[in-house]
Amino acid sequence: MATHVITGAGSGIGAAVARRLHARGDELVLHARDAGRAKELAAEFPGARTLVGDLSDPDRLSWAFSHQSLPDRVDSLLHIAGVVDLGPVGDLTPKTWRHQLNVNLIAPAELTRHLLPQLRLSQGQVIFVNSGAGLSASANWSAYAASKHGLKALADSLRQEERGAGVRVTTVYPGRTASPMQAKVHQQEGKEYDPSKWIDPESVATTILLALDLPRDAEINDVTVRPGH
Repeated sequence: MATHVITGAGSGIGAAVARRLHARGDELVLHARDAGRAKELAAEFPGARTLVGDLSDPDRLSWAFSHQSLPDRVDSLLHIAGVVDLGPVGDLTPKTWRHQLNVNLIAPAELTRHLLPQLRLSQGQVIFVNSGAGLSASANWSAYAASKHGLKALADSLRQEERGAGVRVTTVYPGRTASPMQAKVHQQEGKEYDPSKWIDPESVATTILLALDLPRDAEINDVTVRPGH
């Protein structure tokens, strides 16, 4: 039975992936930003374990993990949590930049560092849910896109570093996906939000599971998922 560590399992793509893996009987270790959120996730996914740490403060993740038991076995680490704040370069403050870089880039690097020994032992897989903004930056998306361009670099470097250990690394680049984050983006853009126009999180979850379940003789390095209409 495989064990998966998942960030962002509370909503959107992360929740869809967690539901699918939970339904098939895999072991889940769900990251939560605080004890209250951990309790909610444990109730939603009976039998799942939780791992508490604030991704917006990656400097303190080591301290947080030192007071908990990291899983002995990790077959996959799924980085799905993310934050977005739009705005022109002329208006963005260092605080806004740091928040997105911390959650979207530095925390995934730090979480990966802590779990690499287990991933090497299991010859497991790291999946980064990136964004179309990780490939191309548009006006008002500079800070978010910078964090996601950085996440691509993290994944590409990790793939080369860990290939000899048998660790697979996949980056998924979803287009706009119907989720609470997308609702926030539309609000920031001053546009009406119609979830039917965007990718269903279940479709991105299907893509992630395809990469996870691919036989060991192959790996998906990068896959882009776009709205089909």
